[in-house]
Amino acid sequence: MFFGLKYIFLSYIIVNVVDLFEKVLKNPGNLGQYSDEAHGYYTFPKLTGEINPRMGFRGKQMLNWSLNNYLGLANHPEIRKVDAESAAKWGMAYPMGARMMSGNSDQHELLEAQLAEFVGKEDCILLNFGYQGIVSVIDAMVDRRDVIVYDEQSHACIIDGLRLHIGKRFVFKHNDIESCEKQLQRATKLASETGGGILVITEGVFGMSGMVGILDKIIDLKKNYNFRLLVDDAHGFGTMGKTGAGTGEHLGVQNEIDLYFSTFAKSMASIGAFIATTKKIAMYLRYNLRSQIFAKSLPMPLVEGAIKRLELLRTQPELKNNLWKIVSALQNGLRERNFNIGNTTSPVTPVFLSGSVGEATHLVLDLRQNYNIFCSIVAYPVVPKGIIMLRLIPTAVHTLEDVEETLQAFETIAQKLKDGKYNFDTLPDVVNA
Repeated sequence: MFFGLKYIFLSYIIVNVVDLFEKVLKNPGNLGQYSDEAHGYYTFPKLTGEINPRMGFRGKQMLNWSLNNYLGLANHPEIRKVDAESAAKWGMAYPMGARMMSGNSDQHELLEAQLAEFVGKEDCILLNFGYQGIVSVIDAMVDRRDVIVYDEQSHACIIDGLRLHIGKRFVFKHNDIESCEKQLQRATKLASETGGGILVITEGVFGMSGMVGILDKIIDLKKNYNFRLLVDDAHGFGTMGKTGAGTGEHLGVQNEIDLYFSTFAKSMASIGAFIATTKKIAMYLRYNLRSQIFAKSLPMPLVEGAIKRLELLRTQPELKNNLWKIVSALQNGLRERNFNIGNTTSPVTPVFLSGSVGEATHLVLDLRQNYNIFCSIVAYPVVPKGIIMLRLIPTAVHTLEDVEETLQAFETIAQKLKDGKYNFDTLPDVVNA
């Protein structure tokens, strides 16, 4: 009798346990719900050929505005030479092991020293990837007693870092200093009760809107509140400031940023990242950053390549000057044609249009198939319903002719959108497009 009841009980448990695969496939996510129609065209597209303003897409040459190759270093001949020579000399395995154990080198430390000097900090730590790096920095800097205050439009990597935080966090309205101060007041009260500290997190340049973060206004709050500031300047490093040292330099407050983060994936056109701060905090992080302690060291070709990239960034100001020439021509041209590009004051150039997801996809299909222009499309749920955002990234290797071609095409598609030419509820069939 006992064994029979036990069998019935176990059978009941098995029957009532949901199959994990079935569960996730029933809820594919906000973006995943469009995967059948979008995959390979709107999402996960394959661009072919050398990294340049014109690349291949499905057998056609496209004028490409979708790469974060701000300074044009991805295909720079000096960069390609160093990358190739370093890969031939070292291979992609050296140095083996995590840096704490067996993966350190003079070149890694040289790059750290040069980056720290360039951004005006005492010390710097290399990170294998920007995304995992900032997640780990947040995790290492705060514990359950500490409070985080952050901008509501912070990048996904920051949000994932916040998810690891088991203490309290408060969000302030995007670039709203009054909202930031209100949350700082709440954080101060709570931290005084828990015996913790406060970390404020924002971005130098917000990658979707192109808006510059209110770093100077936030730093001004240090007069009345005790907190440390972490800035993600992935899109500002190399593009903003007199020397390209970033948004802090641009706003004259670089010295007041406590933790300065950037990635090599944008202006440096490579893989890796860094966090720059004081010597004592840098040493603390070296022994507490789990994503670096338990991960293999950045391969030597990426390190030596980054040293060369930083050299060009420092010694060839014409790269940034060329970038801003294209930025100005593109953004001024769009504004003159009454396009809404928001409040961007950085190279990131969003173009906001009104329309449904269906209209957005038909518009982009037309833009690619008939005008040979490739740019990123952002629609609901990333932006509110009824909004279409086309995101353009100007680079130093685009030309004024590229800008003019794009402006003319955008004028045409905007009129088509207004005339209802893209007014379809469903996504177009792009399998054979």
